[in-house]
Amino acid sequence: MNSQKLPIQETAGNSALVVGATGIAGSNLAKKLLEIGWTVFGLSRNPKSDTEGLIPVAADLLNTESLTAALKDIAPTHVFFTTWMRKDTEDENIRVNSAMVRNVLDVLSPKKSIQHVSLVTGLKHYLGPFDAYAKSGTLPETPLREEQPRLDLPNFYYAQEDEVYEAAARDGFSWNVHRPHTLIGKTIGNAMNLGTTLAVYATICKQEGTPFVWPGSEAQWKGVSDVTDAKILADQIIWAASTPEAHNQAFNTANGDVFRWKWLWPKIAEWFQIEFEGYSGTIQPLETVLNTKHESWRAITKENHLIEGNLDQLASAWHTDLDLGRPLEVMTDMSGSRKLGFTGYKDTKDSFFELFERLRNDRIIP
Repeated sequence: MNSQKLPIQETAGNSALVVGATGIAGSNLAKKLLEIGWTVFGLSRNPKSDTEGLIPVAADLLNTESLTAALKDIAPTHVFFTTWMRKDTEDENIRVNSAMVRNVLDVLSPKKSIQHVSLVTGLKHYLGPFDAYAKSGTLPETPLREEQPRLDLPNFYYAQEDEVYEAAARDGFSWNVHRPHTLIGKTIGNAMNLGTTLAVYATICKQEGTPFVWPGSEAQWKGVSDVTDAKILADQIIWAASTPEAHNQAFNTANGDVFRWKWLWPKIAEWFQIEFEGYSGTIQPLETVLNTKHESWRAITKENHLIEGNLDQLASAWHTDLDLGRPLEVMTDMSGSRKLGFTGYKDTKDSFFELFERLRNDRIIP
């Protein structure tokens, strides 16, 4: 991996509030910030204490009284939003997720401490909400480019951005928006976790002697794609926050390589030493398969002395199906950050295999 050199010399006095520090993006960002000497507060409803040096902060993002009490003695120079809350409709997604951003920034505003805010969103900025890809009538042109305009669709990402822009105009801080593709990294209980979902599915296939069946569309199977390693995202977030020329811009974020799933799927199957089946003419949703495998996973967990027997805490098949079922190939253009000097790179095959090794070492999979 070509890892971005981080600006260690500029970290003195910096304190970060990582909102969503238990998720894939937030946990990796918090660790990177700690490595380069930042003071890091990890805000979540149920903080974990498994990251050395991270200062946990428990609060309900939808409750300003809870936030005010939790942040009473905290005045961060940087705020990093890496979380969201899934609701049944996009209108509810907009209401809740914009409130989360607004509440944090409103509570911190009187402190006048914030120098920079970073918001992590994603490619639904270009594709539309989870359950309404391309309802605008035309599929977006790929590679997806940062200058592409917003879709004429309700989208909670737009609402979150607008909250950041409004607070920045009020309080005078700089900002960045980061738009990763599918995030690959380790966490438990995350709502969007394709890498771990595939690891769990492959483990079940191996246990039951069944093939590793491609669940998605023909376009995704044959088309060009990319993903985002959580560590690459962390590097870009810190680089952008620490680079004045990069401020007040939105950046796509991906590993830097591209691949086709028809190439990667067999390699994942080979890693797990199982047979595979590619696209067979129809989409075969993974959620339908995994919904019947809770008892099977509990048996695997017991037999191999694994630490998490609840399949729903590891697998997010609904999100994997949405990603792999898209009717178009999806990859991103990263010209914006590349032109300004961001050089982070990760081989996608290594992203998956390193994740699988970590899941094995941490007794998540056998």
